[in-house]
Amino acid sequence: MNSTHTRTRARSRTRRATAAASAALVLAGIVTAAGPATAATACTPRIQVLGSTGTGGYQVGGPQAEGVLGLGSGNLSVGLSGGRPVYWTGTRLHKVPLPESAAAGAVLAVNKGGLMVGAVLGADGYLFTYRQGDAAVTRLPGSDFLSTDADVNDAGYVVSGTGTGRGAVWKDGLKVRDLPVPAGAAPGTRIDTVTGINNRGDVLGMAREDYEVPETGGHLEGTFPVLWPADGGPAQALGRTSNESRVQDLDESGRVVGYDWNGMGYRYLPVTWAPPHPGSASYPGVLKTHPYGTLEAISPTTNVSVGTARFHPDEQTLPDQAQLWPGTGPVLALPRLAAHRASAASSVADDGRVGGAAVNAAGTLKPVIWTCAAKQAYLPA
Repeated sequence: MNSTHTRTRARSRTRRATAAASAALVLAGIVTAAGPATAATACTPRIQVLGSTGTGGYQVGGPQAEGVLGLGSGNLSVGLSGGRPVYWTGTRLHKVPLPESAAAGAVLAVNKGGLMVGAVLGADGYLFTYRQGDAAVTRLPGSDFLSTDADVNDAGYVVSGTGTGRGAVWKDGLKVRDLPVPAGAAPGTRIDTVTGINNRGDVLGMAREDYEVPETGGHLEGTFPVLWPADGGPAQALGRTSNESRVQDLDESGRVVGYDWNGMGYRYLPVTWAPPHPGSASYPGVLKTHPYGTLEAISPTTNVSVGTARFHPDEQTLPDQAQLWPGTGPVLALPRLAAHRASAASSVADDGRVGGAAVNAAGTLKPVIWTCAAKQAYLPA
């Protein structure tokens, strides 16, 4: 996820206007006099290996126990190490102080002010916020958090799914808004995940359909992308792909990235959606050395997206590789930490940093940051 993120039924016209205005205030982001962030003008291209506690390797087709999931201001980054929530200042590792010292989870995102949002996983899992130096995390009420999807924008609004069939928005430790399914959705449709919020206040997520079709006797199941506008208007279903649509992130202009998923074969294809979204799904293509791939994050204002090039786990001609798409042209590869070793990218910032994980020459998975990533990206032979 990005470092600067995160997703009225009144009886009279006056009440509807008041509710819409309140919702806009609830989700409003911060607008600076300087305008959008600008990319760094100079940096040194390298792969920065961060401190870690784990000793395991890369899990092909499965979740990773190491990785940089969010990039904050300066040298702050967040993620997980040894399968537990951590953050870094430069390359130095810091554990998030949790009541359960051995709790599994991750810090999923961080905003420019240093506010982190993370998750403790498991049967008693929950969502939390944290700032560097705090003695403890702040547990978010009603965050029945069962997956690793959440985001925070620069105004401090946190978004996530809740396990109740709706998404939610929190501010200052309190829930301030529910995120319902789009009007007219099929019976039984639920909000599956909420994956992003930009500084304008647009919220991104996915709805899941799972119901019987009486007319045909068939069964319909799958996901489709949903956008909750910053103005508090009703949820909008974005254009579907031919298979399941998995949306991961959105930028300040409303561009959305994700991937199309086709069955249990890990046949992922990168997909983008551009405003106005309905019917706008397009495919940037895959890294020329791999048949499948994902887009996991997009930079706030520079239109750079990152993800992972893949094979089916049972047909590994080459290991997975972190990839970058500049917004036009072909998908590019990011260099591996060690030859013939796997890598994956999961976050990107306007200053050119890309966060993720990569396997070193000894076979150990490490959290990493590619600095000046666009300058390192290349088209494989």
